[in-house]
Amino acid sequence: MDIHFLFRDLAYVFLSAIVGGWLAWRLRQPLILGYVLAGIVLSPLTPGPTVHDVSALETFAELGVIFLMFSVGIEFSIKDLLQVKWVALVGGPIGIILAIGLGVGAGKLLGWPMATGLVIGTVVSVTSTMVLMRLLMDRGEVQTQHGRITIAITLVEDLAAVVLIVLIPTFKSPDLQSLGHLSHELGKAALVLIPAFFLAAKVIPPIMRRIAKTQDQELFFVVVIAICFGGAALTQSMGLSLALGAFVGGLLISGSDYAHQSLTQLFPLRDMFVALFFVTIGLLMDPQSVFASAALMKMVLAMVALIIVGKFLLWLAIVKLFRYPFWTALLVAVGLTQIGEFSYVFVQVARGAQVVGDDVYNATLAASLVTILINAGLVKFAPGWAAKLRTSKKAADVEVTDTTIERLAGHVLVCGYTEVGAMASKAFDQFGVTYGVIDLDPDQVRSLRQRRIPCIFGDATQAHILEHAHVATAAVILVAIAQPARAEAIIRHVRKLNPRAPILARAFRQRDYQFLLNAGASIVVQPEMEAATTLVRDALSLLKQPEQKTSAYVAALSKGPAHGGA
Repeated sequence: MDIHFLFRDLAYVFLSAIVGGWLAWRLRQPLILGYVLAGIVLSPLTPGPTVHDVSALETFAELGVIFLMFSVGIEFSIKDLLQVKWVALVGGPIGIILAIGLGVGAGKLLGWPMATGLVIGTVVSVTSTMVLMRLLMDRGEVQTQHGRITIAITLVEDLAAVVLIVLIPTFKSPDLQSLGHLSHELGKAALVLIPAFFLAAKVIPPIMRRIAKTQDQELFFVVVIAICFGGAALTQSMGLSLALGAFVGGLLISGSDYAHQSLTQLFPLRDMFVALFFVTIGLLMDPQSVFASAALMKMVLAMVALIIVGKFLLWLAIVKLFRYPFWTALLVAVGLTQIGEFSYVFVQVARGAQVVGDDVYNATLAASLVTILINAGLVKFAPGWAAKLRTSKKAADVEVTDTTIERLAGHVLVCGYTEVGAMASKAFDQFGVTYGVIDLDPDQVRSLRQRRIPCIFGDATQAHILEHAHVATAAVILVAIAQPARAEAIIRHVRKLNPRAPILARAFRQRDYQFLLNAGASIVVQPEMEAATTLVRDALSLLKQPEQKTSAYVAALSKGPAHGGA
């Protein structure tokens, strides 16, 4: 390893990651796509600037896997899983097994070796948690029904990834002997995981508490990193993967009160090495071989079909099987039609264990780039498709005209029983204000009915649902939905059905403020600007600034992207 070339290579890698990441961000694509493409540009196998020693960078890239698995362990939440436990805990494993089966089936049809089919099935079986969370957060859909289901399924996939990493080396010769080896490996993994839960509950929290009392952030961070690498070193010494040990290390912290602080300090380091990991993946790809080989192109197209068509139909059927509405199943299925960080890890492990060759590796990277682009478009248009399904009264699942809401007049109509909607409803209860609720979450509607709150299950973006909730006679309409496109659709329909009623709405992001005002909202509240206004007012008050001047400034500030009136 030449140190001079190593530092130059690292500089190239991070500079290319910046350029690739920025371009991906500008094009509204996942950063992962930009990182991998940056790696392809730097690859010794493509023209242009290149790195000197890819193998040295692979060692550093391994840290990306370790930190990724460590953070997954810290974030692993039993509580989140239990919210949608059946579809996640039962449907999740079923989906993974069937996806692997799709890979094996495709392999038999196309003449792949059994090991290749198993690896490709494993690769397509998981989804990118990071990409999915980013998409849901950008659209304000984390707390929606399909958002909770999708996140819970990806949590199960993350946990399954730990087992799959142990399994992959056994795919080389899937016979009775390898089954014995598999049992041995899983037994060793259990020997690590079972004590880990005990340590997480009884040993680690007191240690973390003692360190936290020092109030020394540097010492706290060193302890977190020591747990991460300690877990990785332990499993490696037992012949298991570093990734499993890192996950176990994260589990040790997850049960303590210090998990959030640990993640906060870990994120910059994790993101840096994860970026390096994805650039390194691109470095190892040979795009020329993909286009030069008809067999490899066929493999890429087969993988794209498995990911986009196979996984979509698979998850659509599974979610529907658990009696969720068709449009919820549609949105979940679309969100899961991609492959994730662990897909790259799986193919790296398989390649390192000589289960598959460079052809499968290159095909996986090519297929992942294509499917990320396709998935971004699907996610963008899926809500529109779902909305059209909801409007079809012939659709079997659209039973939205339930007459649990009374004939109201002069009431407040709350569109979306989100946290904001729930807090507003609590205030209306306190002041004796009559109100009704429209919401798309059947569990939420059931809970409201049990509390005898007038409500309707349906999509408030549809005019006939608003009519059924007597929007024409409502005194005030409160749009508590965070998704700007849906909020805008509700506001426009309300304006046509009740031109005079005040419409109050929330803007999830600052740029959505004017968008909702233009749609017809009377008042738009943007949370960050609200917080800024309050903090400025209180700070100026504490600094003994003139009250009249402070009030005038705060009033002017409030007319910006926090409130607005038409």
